[in-house]
Amino acid sequence: MTDLGRSGILGRLGHAGRRERGGHPLRSVEDTHPRKGLSVPVVTVLDQDGRQLLEDDQRSLVRYVIQDGCGADVVFAAGTTGEWDRVGNDVRQRVIQVCAEEVAKANAQLAGSTRLGGREVEMWAGITAPSPEETLENLDLAIACGADAAVLAPLSIAGVDDPVRFVARDIADLLDARTRRIPVYLYDNADIAIDPKVPHIRTRQVKALSRLDFVRGIKVSAPRKVLGNYTKAARTFNDRGEFAIYVGDAMLIFDLFKPRSGPWGTLVEHWNRWRMHGAVPAGVVAGPANALPREWARAWQVCRAGDAERMAQVREVLADFRRGTHSTSGRRTIACLKRALVHLGVITSDAVAPGTPKLASPDAERFDEVFAKVREKAARTIRAPWVSVAPGAPALASERESGLRSV
Repeated sequence: MTDLGRSGILGRLGHAGRRERGGHPLRSVEDTHPRKGLSVPVVTVLDQDGRQLLEDDQRSLVRYVIQDGCGADVVFAAGTTGEWDRVGNDVRQRVIQVCAEEVAKANAQLAGSTRLGGREVEMWAGITAPSPEETLENLDLAIACGADAAVLAPLSIAGVDDPVRFVARDIADLLDARTRRIPVYLYDNADIAIDPKVPHIRTRQVKALSRLDFVRGIKVSAPRKVLGNYTKAARTFNDRGEFAIYVGDAMLIFDLFKPRSGPWGTLVEHWNRWRMHGAVPAGVVAGPANALPREWARAWQVCRAGDAERMAQVREVLADFRRGTHSTSGRRTIACLKRALVHLGVITSDAVAPGTPKLASPDAERFDEVFAKVREKAARTIRAPWVSVAPGAPALASERESGLRSV
């Protein structure tokens, strides 16, 4: 990226945007630790052509997933759920800016909230683009607009043959040239890797990258075995508390944290701990939390607590939603999330980007029925204050009876 390109970004955002957001000083990587809890990779709300960002709707979505401090701990913009690989870089950049602005507003409003206890919601920017040049430009933008961290999928960038060199040289050089460095989190997802023969970042590469002080963790959308390999690679640095593992296959947290009993259960638990090398994931990245943010926040809470009874209740609700995103032609997760958000009155368009599988009749109507039942079950079993509150959705019968809409 040229200096002219960088100066153009900073000019649009304003000089002050590099130093503070929402009136609060921005933190550098030296002042931060990996954020624990629920990360919501927000969908990108597009017009009916699937090409332009609907900014007001995107802001409404950010407010919805935060849920007045009862939802997302991290708002993750321009990730896979946000269709980063199917929209133009101008859309990626605008999503980052809009989400950063809205998170800053929410934090200002929640500053005195007893429910948050002084915690702020963080905004992480997905900076991955098809080319190294655009990726670096997106990192520069993320720094300039006050993002708390950047998320990078190095195996998804054309022309990056050596992820370690790209991060240790190009990413590091850009960060070192700025007055504020932000943490970078790696993103490993075989579904978006350019080379199917190299679906995951190699263990030795994760080990090398974890030595860099600004690389603070990895989000892994993979089975437990791969998760354990990454934990092993980074365990040397766990004593600093600076390299965290985030579970990208969200339903996996119910198995990872499931309490065991009896001799066989104890053996299984020790085996699982050995495979994870004694590490505990710092958080979960849940795409379905776009539609069910409080329910997923509750899932993380009860899983970390090892509350088997409540884990079973929440898991049943979330598993029903997951099953509902399967159509006769395969999974339609992003299309279903957008349709659910339209139903809730959070956004006005359920359009997906070109290339993203659409949800057509009769699968669309079937999903509407499933989602209505999921909300009813959540209201009955999970209950307040862990049932998501939407701005425009009709109150469910069980919600009216228990007064959940007033949470």
